[in-house]
This record gives sequence, structure tokens and C-alpha cells, in this order.
Amino acid sequence: KKKQLQDVPVICNFPEVFPDDLPGLPPPRKVEFKIELISGAAPVACAPYRLAPSELKELSDQLKELSEKGFIRPSSSPWGASVLFVKKKDGSFRMCIDYKELNKLTAKNQTRYGHFEFQVMPFGLSNAPA
Repeated sequence: KKKQLQDVPVICNFPEVFPDDLPGLPPPRKVEFKIELISGAAPVACAPYRLAPSELKELSDQLKELSEKGFIRPSSSPWGASVLFVKKKDGSFRMCIDYKELNKLTAKNQTRYGHFEFQVMPFGLSNAPA
């Protein structure tokens, strides 16, 4: 038997957190999203993958929906990544963006929370004044 959303207890207990449709852009966040690139990285634009006619229609439909909701906008960026589709169990398509080339040029964070430095003298630093 296929599990339905209404069968998941957390969704039933907190329906106000799980809207039927996403209302639009999320509210401003406390953290600004930024992709740090390795030094000297040049923009990469990959050739698009070949898509079947059904996938081209799906791409058009999904781009239209994402644009109407304000999740995406037209861009003139020199960066580009290919799109591919994965068929889900229910027969619909999941759009996937292939960011392999961008990921190769991304500076990796040393910790899960980002990289920080003290603005005051930290406790325990060798040769620090008392």
C-alpha cells in the first residue's frame, strides 16, 4: 500500500506547517547564501543534455511554475548547468540540476558551520597576554 501524506503523524499533528502549495519566496534568512569559489575559477557552462519530447514539455511546465512562484528568474549569468529528469515512482518527473562542474570549483568549508575568526583574544592561545 502506498503511504499517503495524511498517513504521516507529524503532518496530521501540524498541518499549518505543511501547506498544500508553496506560497512563494521564503522570508529573509539570518544567513546570506553565497558560493565561495577556489582562486582563479572561471565560469563554466555545460552543454545541455538531450531531452525526450516528454521531458522538454516537463521542463517547460516546471520552469513556468517555478517562475510564477518567484523561485527562479531569467538570468544572463555566464555560469550554466545541465538539467536532467528522474522518473518518480508515481510516474511524475523530478528535475535535477547537474552541478558537478561547479562543485569542482567550490571552496569547501572546513566545518559544517562555516569558517570563523576571533575579533577578540581567545582564551588559551599560546603567548597571549593575560
